[in-house]
Amino acid sequence: MTSDLRDRKATLRSELLAARRAVSAADRALEAAALAAHVAALDVRPDQTVCAFLPVGSEPGDASWLDGLRCRVLLPIVTGDAPLDWAVHDGGVAPAGLGLLEPVGPRLGASAIAGASLVLVPALAVSVSGVRLGKGRGHYDRSLPLVKAPLVAVVRDSEVLADVPAEPHDVLMNGFLTPSVGLRWL
Repeated sequence: MTSDLRDRKATLRSELLAARRAVSAADRALEAAALAAHVAALDVRPDQTVCAFLPVGSEPGDASWLDGLRCRVLLPIVTGDAPLDWAVHDGGVAPAGLGLLEPVGPRLGASAIAGASLVLVPALAVSVSGVRLGKGRGHYDRSLPLVKAPLVAVVRDSEVLADVPAEPHDVLMNGFLTPSVGLRWL
C-alpha cells in the first residue's frame, strides 16, 4: 500500500471516529432501535445462519438488534492475526481484548463463516460502490474471503460515502444497513 493511500485511510478513519464520538447518547439509542427494527425485518429463515457482531463504543446499534434474528447467529472472536473465529450467540458474552464483547460458547473455527446466509459486517464507512473501511486491524479482511453469502456493512447514514480508498485485498460489500435507509443492496 502506498503511503498516500495509507495516509488517506488514516485521515478518514480519524474523521469518522471523531464524528462517531460526537453522536449523543439519545441519537445512538434512536439509531439502535431503528437498526433493530431493520434487522428484524430481514428475509432470513430459521434454518439459516447469520454472522453478526456486537456493537461497542460509538458503533451504530446495540446488542438488542440480535434479538430480531430468528435464526442461528454467529458472533466473531478475535484470534490475533488469524481470521476471526466464530461461536453461536446464545446470549452469553464476556469482555475480550480491544474493548470487544465475545460469545462464551464453544468455538466453531474460522471456516464457520463460510456457512452463513448473510454476514453483517462492522464498518467505519462504505462507498456506494461497496468498498468498506474498517478500523484497520485486518480481522475482517482475513475472514471475508471465506464468504460466499451477501456481505452487508453496518454504518450510520452519514458513513455511506461517494468514495472510500480501496486496496487490492478489500472485499466488496453487497449492501449496507443504516438506521434511516435500512438495507440497501448495491
